Amino acid sequence: MYPAPPLTPLRPIRGLGTAAVVMLVVDAAVRVLAFAVDVQRIVLIDRFLADMNSVPLSDLETNDRFYAMSGPVETVAYYATAVMFLIWLFRARANAETLSPWPHRRARPWLIFGWFAPIVSLWFPKQIVDDIWTSSRPGAIQETGSLAAARRSGLVWAWWLAWWVTSFVTRGLSVLFANSKELPAIRDAALFGIAGNVLTIGAAALAIAVVLTITRFQDDHRRVAFWPSSYAM
Repeated sequence: MYPAPPLTPLRPIRGLGTAAVVMLVVDAAVRVLAFAVDVQRIVLIDRFLADMNSVPLSDLETNDRFYAMSGPVETVAYYATAVMFLIWLFRARANAETLSPWPHRRARPWLIFGWFAPIVSLWFPKQIVDDIWTSSRPGAIQETGSLAAARRSGLVWAWWLAWWVTSFVTRGLSVLFANSKELPAIRDAALFGIAGNVLTIGAAALAIAVVLTITRFQDDHRRVAFWPSSYAM
């Protein structure tokens, strides 16, 4: 059973949700390519350390070029995805404010600053998404007396934990292997890079699930507004 349509019409979100998902897929695809470059790097270094004559110099130079290119490409894909995700998040938050009878716990500027502010970045973005989720999920408002007391989504928890584990690992890698010169250290950097890319792909998959689910929730509410009699049954 669906609630009555909101008094203020919800703004369309499906297009932005699709765009956010596409960018998350692009980012994950870039990470898959980086994964392949790292695997090749490890194989070449292992062969070279075992027998220097077994690896043509051209193969090492080609891998070095791909490795050097992968960093900037990953950075561009990451920031383009982040911008698209934030655009979708602002639209989802605007709709969630219309759907919720209670104020959200964080003001709109925190949708951006919450990701960068020291300490509070550990939980502010998740609180924002939690409140959007609760406001958007059909029936959730009727189950609780406030957004702060609402039951939390396991999917949002999984996404947030994956995001933070990935962030800590990738930041640690950039510090730990920043000046790697020796082949064993370069090999270790590539090995840890593989782990970082796998974590990033997993976090992107969970983010896609969160975006699709919240988008579907809000789309259902919009359909109620257009055909209220068929949803009220």
